[in-house]
Amino acid sequence: MVKAVILLSGGLDSSTVLYQAKADGCDCYALSFDYRQRHRRELEAARAIALSAGIAEHQMVNFDLRLWGGSALTDVKIDLPSDRSLADMSQNIPITYVPARNTIFLSFGLAYAEAIGAQRVYIGVNALDYSGYPDCRPDYIQAMQEVFRLGTKQGREGEAIKIITPLINLKKTEIIQLGNSLAVPWEKTWSCYAGEELACGVCDSCQLRLAAFAELGLKDMLPYSILKQF
Repeated sequence: MVKAVILLSGGLDSSTVLYQAKADGCDCYALSFDYRQRHRRELEAARAIALSAGIAEHQMVNFDLRLWGGSALTDVKIDLPSDRSLADMSQNIPITYVPARNTIFLSFGLAYAEAIGAQRVYIGVNALDYSGYPDCRPDYIQAMQEVFRLGTKQGREGEAIKIITPLINLKKTEIIQLGNSLAVPWEKTWSCYAGEELACGVCDSCQLRLAAFAELGLKDMLPYSILKQF
């Protein structure tokens, strides 16, 4: 059986990727990150999803990106973008971009994968999302794949650990359709940047999620404090 590390945030995308890895027949080892992000609600979701999926192991890595901030997700003095139109979201890389986050995450994923003899690292990056994060694009993943080959004993002496990106060319609606086919429990996931008891419904992440469910004519099972119509 192929052994795989799955980077799991507890959000809609990464949860779908975990269930896809299971469907691919992988022995799944999930890796989540407490980087002192704005809230811990997503980490609770990651634990719930990992438990629901019945995977081999779920590790939580702790480090502090608040030390230098630079993002609304790591500096509470920076306001979260909210109530923006989908068109506005697509204009520039938003303040919710965390500098080099996926490079950090993939580095941990690579170390974990090589240590346990895994052949794959799954990550839920998406190049079609309105956010346009630089570390979610195909050329970035291609470059990191070369790092995986050159920077490890496994890559130099055997077959490099592969980065698997099942969602990279999917629209959010297509991701939800894929998740539905895999029976992802959406009610256990968390996408909101605010991290209150209820999802805010107005941050960029909530709006992208709600708009996609609405486009498909489906109800999002998460409770929202504000439920906009799309």
